[in-house]
Amino acid sequence: MKVLMINGSPKANGNTAAALGEMENIFAQEGVQTELLHIGSQVIRGCIGCGQCAEKGRCVFDDAVNEAAAKFEACDGLVVGSPVYYASANATLVAFLTRLFYSTPFDKRMKVGAAVVAARRGGLSATFDELNKFFTISGMPVASSQYWNSIHGRLPGEASGDAEGLQTMRTLARNMAFLMKSIQLGKDAYGLPEREPAQRTNFIR
Repeated sequence: MKVLMINGSPKANGNTAAALGEMENIFAQEGVQTELLHIGSQVIRGCIGCGQCAEKGRCVFDDAVNEAAAKFEACDGLVVGSPVYYASANATLVAFLTRLFYSTPFDKRMKVGAAVVAARRGGLSATFDELNKFFTISGMPVASSQYWNSIHGRLPGEASGDAEGLQTMRTLARNMAFLMKSIQLGKDAYGLPEREPAQRTNFIR
């Protein structure tokens, strides 16, 4: 089992990193390999809807998105962590995820997804919902914890004092490890669910 972890915070060692680090410790105990990518401080432009990825099988902008694509394809689970800015995720992370999910042609079904959010006070659930949409549109089961996957802190390191938030991260990692292992057993025994041809409908004709 392997989990790809994305730190969408500009701060490599901030509160988002503290949450992800708590999960990494549990993954190690569960025999799950992890790889962490820190993309929150990189310059990543948004999708321009050019459609070139459909022809090339990769994004036309050759940056961290294309570098992460193979890692995403090879992993069993994806953890995405973000700080909260104006009740939403870091715009750099959203640009990264939009292009990563849109430009990669491989089947993402049954890869387990988990969103992790850090904030001083508010906007956690809105950001949590925003990030989960990347998983659910791709057929990825979403891992849950004992609470919404959030942790509190303003200054870097303050989240380490959020006992409930840290416990939420540990529980999330254990649940995610169990879900990935269970899905692998199911895939070995039954294969992936049948996939119908996509039906695309428009609201305006």
